[in-house]
Amino acid sequence: MKILSIAALLLMLTNCAGGNVAKIKLGKKCTVADSKQIQESSLIWFVSKEALDDFDKRINKKHCLNS
Repeated sequence: MKILSIAALLLMLTNCAGGNVAKIKLGKKCTVADSKQIQESSLIWFVSKEALDDFDKRINKKHCLNS
């Protein structure tokens, strides 16, 4: 049952991403914080084909404030 649940979850994640996704990046990554120390962070990133080239420069673990 556990394997079936994991397979269904992975299938749902793949379908919700759409056809524009070139890569799914895992691991905590953050954007650069603004002047008020506000930033976006996530463990799962869906990267589009257009953003794939410079994604690692703009969003990475070094930018995380609480790491």
